[in-house]
Amino acid sequence: MRKHAAIMSFHGDPNIGLYGVATDKFCLLGRNISKKQVKTIKEVLDVPVIQIGLYGTDLVGLFAVANSKVVLLPEIIFKSELKKLKAELTKLNVDVKLIKTEHTALGNNILLNDKISIISSVYSNAKKKQIEKIIGVKLKKIKLSGLSIPGSIGVITNKGGIFTPHLTDADIKKVEKLLGFEIGLGTVNLGNPFISSGIIANSNGFIVGDHSSGYEIGRIDESLGFLK
Repeated sequence: MRKHAAIMSFHGDPNIGLYGVATDKFCLLGRNISKKQVKTIKEVLDVPVIQIGLYGTDLVGLFAVANSKVVLLPEIIFKSELKKLKAELTKLNVDVKLIKTEHTALGNNILLNDKISIISSVYSNAKKKQIEKIIGVKLKKIKLSGLSIPGSIGVITNKGGIFTPHLTDADIKKVEKLLGFEIGLGTVNLGNPFISSGIIANSNGFIVGDHSSGYEIGRIDESLGFLK
């Protein structure tokens, strides 16, 4: 039976979400992740893994957001990185799009699955419309927990989601109405409320930072729809 979860750190850093982004079609990871870990991630997420640098770094999860149809990146990435990524993703029939923005940490500012997106209030309405047109899904600008970084405080896939425990009841209702499913609340890596920093997930499985407690992993497992 295929396992749907794995616990790891990258070079001793449990904040693995900074180094990767996953969809139901592929996973993007930084270049310096070991072959053994890449093999495990392929097995758990059950998708091909593409290793890439962005802006000369391995911080793929910080700069990139993606769903099964498109990868969205800030214009600051290098031309060589863009060329390599397009070459790999064209094989999977996935588009790569760039946006010009001062708020280049897209992973902090945008939550995205195949049907819906939540973006930060820092983006203008004109930029919101541009992003919506690029990614081709319904897009909602919401401030959650009083913060303008929805991508930092939540993780969503096509079948589940988990967010910081600091969400208000009103926040939870707004998000669940938008997503069309119940979400869970939790932390990662022994109490970190910026939960996306420690998770790489899709509908098939998840990778979690190895400082996470059994309780935290259980909450993630349930919230992302793997425990019925």
